[in-house]
Amino acid sequence: MQADAARLPFPDACFDAIVANHSLEHFRNLGAVLAEVRRVLKRGGSLYVSVPDSTTLSDHLYRFFARGGGHVNRFRSAGEVERLIREATGLSCQARRTLFTSLAFLHPENRKGRRAGRMLAVAFVGERTLRWATWLARKLDRRFGTRLSIYGWAFYFGPGAEAADTTPWTNVCVRCGAGHPFARLAAEGAVNLEAWIPRFRCPDCGAWGLYTADADYRDAA
Repeated sequence: MQADAARLPFPDACFDAIVANHSLEHFRNLGAVLAEVRRVLKRGGSLYVSVPDSTTLSDHLYRFFARGGGHVNRFRSAGEVERLIREATGLSCQARRTLFTSLAFLHPENRKGRRAGRMLAVAFVGERTLRWATWLARKLDRRFGTRLSIYGWAFYFGPGAEAADTTPWTNVCVRCGAGHPFARLAAEGAVNLEAWIPRFRCPDCGAWGLYTADADYRDAA
């Protein structure tokens, strides 16, 4: 069903869980949207939220090259997001995961149909360039804490979050933008740890990326 998120056509307390995946940054009437989330969520229900960190290089590049890209709200810290949602919905954050970027919005396939303008500055950027750039950014993050490869956060509100996996998924596809945990890559035979530089194949679109160990980034924020 397509509807106005600030005026949902559903009765009170009708959902066990709500997923707001990369969406809150796009709502101009964010207060009304969160009020609707509180209204339609059952008592004891759960809420999943993911948003970009507006202080990161990834978000700055996206807003510049996509001329805003529909991002009308800026979230500058995880604590700010947790407080905003807690005050609007009454739900407490039970778990949080740091999200990593692959700058997939700069991939040639994802630039199609966009107006030239600022995009001309990245006309030379291809899949190979993004593959090496994001891998190098993750290595710099681990060594110097630069946060160059961080995208934002995922939050789990309400009960049931004790089973949430909070280990960052650092292996993000440069073509489709999907992040994959090591367990999935290993189960599908999509990671080669024997190569000179370990690499992985995206199970969703087949693009290759340069692998990093998720466990090395547990303290990323």
